[in-house]
Amino acid sequence: MTEHDESGPLTLWDAVSLVIGIVIGSTIYKTPGTICSNVSGPGAAIGLWVLCGGLSFVGALCYAELATTYSRSGGEYNYLTRAFGSWAGFLFGWSQLAIIQTGSIGALSYVFAEYAAEVLQAPKSSVVWFALGAVTVLTLLNMLGIHAGRHTQKALVLAKLLGLLLLIVAGLTSNSVVSMAATKPVTGPGWSLAMILVLYAYGGWNDAAFVTAEVRNRSRNIPLALLYGLGLIVIIYVLVNLAYLRALGFEGLRNSQRPAADALAAVLGEHAGRAMSLLVMISALGGLNGLILAVSRVHATVGADHALFSLLGRWSERTKTPVWSLLAQGVITVLMILGVGTESGRSMIDATLIRSSLRAIPWDRYYGGFDTLFAASAPIFWLFFLSTGIAYFVLRIIDRDRPRPFTAPWFPLCPLLFCGMCGFGLYSAANYAGPLLPLIAIPFSLGIPLFFVSGWLGRLSSAKPRSSET
Repeated sequence: MTEHDESGPLTLWDAVSLVIGIVIGSTIYKTPGTICSNVSGPGAAIGLWVLCGGLSFVGALCYAELATTYSRSGGEYNYLTRAFGSWAGFLFGWSQLAIIQTGSIGALSYVFAEYAAEVLQAPKSSVVWFALGAVTVLTLLNMLGIHAGRHTQKALVLAKLLGLLLLIVAGLTSNSVVSMAATKPVTGPGWSLAMILVLYAYGGWNDAAFVTAEVRNRSRNIPLALLYGLGLIVIIYVLVNLAYLRALGFEGLRNSQRPAADALAAVLGEHAGRAMSLLVMISALGGLNGLILAVSRVHATVGADHALFSLLGRWSERTKTPVWSLLAQGVITVLMILGVGTESGRSMIDATLIRSSLRAIPWDRYYGGFDTLFAASAPIFWLFFLSTGIAYFVLRIIDRDRPRPFTAPWFPLCPLLFCGMCGFGLYSAANYAGPLLPLIAIPFSLGIPLFFVSGWLGRLSSAKPRSSET
């Protein structure tokens, strides 16, 4: 499929469902209470959701321009390669496989697993196995073909949206008499933590760029998918938070660790708690399936360009999917889940760090597999997000005469706001990761020698790496 080929198996609404499915994962069901504890009142909380939605929308405008100008699948991999050279794209692709997206997939699988264990009343030790099962089954399903993956995605998104609609209607029509006033001062670090949590809730919209080459009429549909998808998500998030506040009140939301279940229980009764847990499971599966489908295309693009990972660039003629990329992604994610979710896995990680003259990780600082994998992947994610914002400016200069089917408005305001958001995210994520930074640095720095090994293999086989565009 060439860069100018506008055909593809994914329609506009496939791409929109991918954006919604990835972004609305689990954070909206877990963090609103913590967010409210770090702001002064309900107006500030709702305002923060609108503000961060606007900042994400600005980022989506920049990505819409990049995705339609450089339309090969792979997203940031292509933009960084074009702007800074093949080493930058390789390091990004390697980090996606070794840290960022496999960590994100693993973290989201833990959300599904924790709620599955609760619904099924299974022991806590079963959580890791539910997480492994979700990753394995969805990886195999996506290996069966793009149509299996996209139909699964649309079904999960539909179920998720119907559940959210129930939550919104029940909350907003509640007759509960609750106070919207804050009766206690801010109990957390403040707005900076709240903002990071809200930005994380919006995270993932950029992953739609990973499947650019598979979107039909992409010069039109990629911008629309990003803008429609994020617009719908902002509306949903604001309405969900208003429903929480209507059902629980501001102080009640501050004190809730499971606001969705507590809100439904307050309006519909105690049995709603288990129904809400099922909704969170479906929502997590939707995000998980979307990530597995989209991110595997990045690894496949890296494999097509670099000899060391050439196997990842092979697509199945029968299923039209990057089966080796999906397999490698799944195996690494499984190892991560086992590493942070089992006692033997944590012991092996600590032993490796100690042999490298580094400190063991204080595991009690992080709350389970989700928190650990999120903290480990976030700093590198924000580093490359910021690098992509800088690449936007570079590409505007070196490719000034290149046709741009869509152009982000208000240049240079949009990319400057986006870079500012990413810089804030990087600083906050690095502070939060803390003791995990040495563990992150090991696989990240390994990407540098691997780049030179890949180049040597390419020259040895007389296979000159392909351009970042076809």
